[in-house]
Amino acid sequence: MRWDTDMYLEAVNSRRGRAVLSGLLAGFIASSASAGPADLCFRGLNISGAEYGEFDGVEGVNFTYPSASTVSYFADKGFDTVRLPFKWERLQPRLGEAFERTELERLKTSVAGLRDKGFLIILDPHNFGYYSGNNIGSAEVSPRQFAQFWIRLAAEFANEDGIGFGLMNEPHDIAPAVWLDAANQAIAGIRAVGARNLILVPGTHWSGVVTWPEDFGQGSNAMTMLGIIDPIDNYAFEVHQYMDKDLSGTNEACVNADLAVDGMEKLSDWLRLHGKRAFLGEFGGSKDADCLAGLTRMTDHMASHSDVWLGWTYWAGGDWWSPEEGNNIQPTAEGDRAQLSVLLPALKPDATDPGACLRIPPAG
Repeated sequence: MRWDTDMYLEAVNSRRGRAVLSGLLAGFIASSASAGPADLCFRGLNISGAEYGEFDGVEGVNFTYPSASTVSYFADKGFDTVRLPFKWERLQPRLGEAFERTELERLKTSVAGLRDKGFLIILDPHNFGYYSGNNIGSAEVSPRQFAQFWIRLAAEFANEDGIGFGLMNEPHDIAPAVWLDAANQAIAGIRAVGARNLILVPGTHWSGVVTWPEDFGQGSNAMTMLGIIDPIDNYAFEVHQYMDKDLSGTNEACVNADLAVDGMEKLSDWLRLHGKRAFLGEFGGSKDADCLAGLTRMTDHMASHSDVWLGWTYWAGGDWWSPEEGNNIQPTAEGDRAQLSVLLPALKPDATDPGACLRIPPAG
């Protein structure tokens, strides 16, 4: 498939172009009431490993895609979604240029294996808003180059059943206005190649729930991200939230469970006020009692507010995760991890309309 990258990106950078793109279709349908967990589109997990290592690392030595046994384990437990992290530089070793064919085939093979087991897939370039040490919006990595990456990736997975696009994992150290421009250019490129897949759009500052309304000197996500433009309005905001002392997910004690849940309640109100939706792409906790209780409160909140929440993917499982890693739900020789005792009940009842939010909307 051929496309004129500059033509598409020029469109979104002009007032007339934005108006034309925005007029194509308004397809957002907001439900008026929530019913419970069966109405959540996503109840899944991140399977970590393909984002590991340097871009020129060796598969099986420096990075790994999910194994068949891991995929089967989580499918048998009843999870329905996998957020699949991978490394931007490994897929596209040179900005603006073609994908590395071997890595693209690895990604496609992994996606196909997950789909064969019934999983919905969220593609996740797990780069924190950076490429080779330079952040998006810098002189080295322009928003246009980020959009060019997504034009190529979207063309590979355009309108495939059960595939969603997560624009970027946890952008940070990027001014909200700069990130908004980059996200809008990427969205315009995705739509310009005909891909109508659901797009999950993070904010900057790690896209935290608690910090969503905070202004760190350059505007808040709550204010700035209302400027997202999607010609077909098939997007949601991706947010992350942990419960430990610095909300990073790197400490085992969940001393901020109340703060996390309060942040979710406030975000639900904000989403409803503005007619938006959200997806909790990462959250997690250790086996400590406070963490297990907090995980239940977070999943319960989304189940009770499924008019504005699409669902969640827990962080994380993965073949190479250390058994000592606090958030780990990869099984060990001793069996299931303790966190499953509170996650598995949140998978019931079965979804009333599996994958509804990833259904490709008709062309206008």
